Amino acid sequence: MTQLETYTALSALWLAIASLPYILDRIIVRGIPGALQNYSPDAVPQSPWAQRAKRAHTVGVEAFVAFAPLAIIAMLRIPEDPLPGTLAMVFFFAILAHYVIYCMGIILLRTIAFLGAFGASVLMGLRVLGVI
Repeated sequence: MTQLETYTALSALWLAIASLPYILDRIIVRGIPGALQNYSPDAVPQSPWAQRAKRAHTVGVEAFVAFAPLAIIAMLRIPEDPLPGTLAMVFFFAILAHYVIYCMGIILLRTIAFLGAFGASVLMGLRVLGVI
């Protein structure tokens, strides 16, 4: 497996499991019956960190929607190029850091981490298009 394939897969896996912490918080805060109910404005609010985790997960999924097709195109069109693998590694660690930092509520670092993932996606697109 190439570095590009590995880090793209790790990003997908991370985003698949990143909802677990806030789901567990929902169960702890509301109990199992409350966690299984449909959304209600009257529901007991989740912990502040869990609310941030949910937002961070949404941001990560939205970023991955742009990144993943570009990574797949790079796998197909330029499989021997090492830059896409490096960009996939940057994306993975940036989106992971973004989630953790967002949960902690550190605004400036959260934005910097997101910019790392965003930049990796943009550079991947430019590389796939042959601009860089």
